[in-house]
Amino acid sequence: MDLEEKLDLIKRPPTEEIVVESELRELLETNSKPKHYIGFEISGLLHVGSLVQSGFKIRDFQKAGVQTTVFLADWHSVINNKLGGDWTAIKKAGEYYAKAFEFFCPGVKVIFGSDLYEKTLEYWANVVRFSKNVTLARDVRCLTIMGRSESDKLDLAQYFYPPMQATDIHALDVDIAHAGMDQRKVHMLAREVFPKLKWKPFVAVHHSLLPGLAEPEKTKNGEKKKSASEEKEKIAAMKMSKSKPWTAIFIHDSKKEIEEKLAKAYCPPRVVENNPVLEFARQLVFHEFKELRVERPSKFGGDVTYSSFTNLEKDFVEGKLHPTDLKKAVANALDEIIAPIRAHFEKPEFKKLLDVYGKVEVTR
Repeated sequence: MDLEEKLDLIKRPPTEEIVVESELRELLETNSKPKHYIGFEISGLLHVGSLVQSGFKIRDFQKAGVQTTVFLADWHSVINNKLGGDWTAIKKAGEYYAKAFEFFCPGVKVIFGSDLYEKTLEYWANVVRFSKNVTLARDVRCLTIMGRSESDKLDLAQYFYPPMQATDIHALDVDIAHAGMDQRKVHMLAREVFPKLKWKPFVAVHHSLLPGLAEPEKTKNGEKKKSASEEKEKIAAMKMSKSKPWTAIFIHDSKKEIEEKLAKAYCPPRVVENNPVLEFARQLVFHEFKELRVERPSKFGGDVTYSSFTNLEKDFVEGKLHPTDLKKAVANALDEIIAPIRAHFEKPEFKKLLDVYGKVEVTR
């Protein structure tokens, strides 16, 4: 595979930003096996945003010859009070996350934060070294990486979260730090501080956030126009969330559940902006499939097959594709993607990993 093909794989949707592309090009020219990582807090059940969308991007990196790593941030999860901050629950849920990524992204390396940190005291020394180069105000501005705002009342440990995440990049010795756009602030901070510490530089690759299915929050009349950074934070807040299960498609959802959730999804006719159903088609369906088939009665135009998202979006904007028909087609495609994962976790040896969540939440 030549350099341009590798770059195209890494740049394809859902990638939204590469900081910076010239550095990525140089990296791929000079390093035959660059190291990558993407980190996840361990919390609720995995959904198509956390496993499938991120997993698709991990697969792209693998095809481009990059060594990929999923970092399961158990310490960060405790700090951020995931699963009630219960260490035992977080470790058990971490086993479920590990098996899911190993199944969906064959060949990916899975590392737990606790395993990395306990190998050496040098990690914690480096957290201090990094923190000495960061003001408290700058640290606070990075708290959005953990779903917190500057106005939230936090315990002291939560302020250590951004320096720890930045130090993870150094400790893992990666060349490419990969995350959703909501993690951008800490990557930019790390890129500023690393040269001061003479730590190895890295390229940051950020993918788009898959939105939840609910209608986005509307801007109030007279409300001050948001800056570019504020607008990005608003979009990040709209992302698919385990805490709002009615807005998320989980990897355990049945076909019927997927269809029901898509049927209720926000998808006004002809509207592209903040339309989650179109985003599912762009980021998931057309990443996995070369075409999307829409089945509909002849009186509404009959069946139609789209070989590109551009053509699908054009027909939708022009009113040639009704939201109901789009939702049904996307639901069918999502079920085709999810079905193997769902079946995998129906096996007894994997199903028991879900006990930590309780029967009601798993079956919904």
